[in-house]
Amino acid sequence: MSSAVLLDRRDGIAVLTLNRPERANVLDLELSAALIAAVEAVAEDATVRALLLRAEGRHFCAGGDIGDFVRSRDDMGTLLDTHIPPLHRAIERLAGLPIPVVSALNGPIGGGGIGLALCADIVLAAESMKLRGGYSAIGLTPDVGASWFLTRRVGVARAKEIFFTNAPLSAQRCLDWGIVSAVWPDAELGARADALVASLARGATGALGRTKRLVDAAPLHSLAEHLDHEHRAMVASGHTPDAVEGVTAFAEKRVPVFDRKPA
Repeated sequence: MSSAVLLDRRDGIAVLTLNRPERANVLDLELSAALIAAVEAVAEDATVRALLLRAEGRHFCAGGDIGDFVRSRDDMGTLLDTHIPPLHRAIERLAGLPIPVVSALNGPIGGGGIGLALCADIVLAAESMKLRGGYSAIGLTPDVGASWFLTRRVGVARAKEIFFTNAPLSAQRCLDWGIVSAVWPDAELGARADALVASLARGATGALGRTKRLVDAAPLHSLAEHLDHEHRAMVASGHTPDAVEGVTAFAEKRVPVFDRKPA
């Protein structure tokens, strides 16, 4: 795996680390290629039960590489048309993993970094985290799912405000608006994220994956359709060893030990 993105797997947990701190972890061609490879590796690894997305340095991800845009300014559209599709496939794959995905935002995010940060199921932030749209300030429009993920969290009106004005939002404002799930002191973020991911990795992986699919698809269904999906998911869950262990542990007043194999 390229050093632009580090991938560590142990005890059912994958930790994916953006590792270009000196460049604010921008989504240049090198980091994007490494990210795509890392996501594919996790997606193909059936032993991974939870994923943590984090970054080295003072920034989580500043978005696209302005230097690339400047160098290609006379044919920027062609550069973007080449660069975006594989990156979008990776984001779609990452967001759709049938396991819990947690992002830990150690500092500012902007541009495509918004989509990368918010594609996680649970988003934790350090007090130093800030969010800024940035696209329209340089005549561009959102990519990497930034407009999709942000709109789902804050609604249409606030998403437009964020992308139109490019005003930076503090970590506390992001918490108030539901963009992140929790804000921790910078020194605590790593430990809090590690503990959360470890707890999720000990959970009933199959049930978590089915729950994730239900919640993600809920806005697309009528109530009747969604009730049918819930019925099918519950029956599928009821046929698993995890369900047997879960109800048995509850009856015996002990902590369940779920199957380490995916269900």
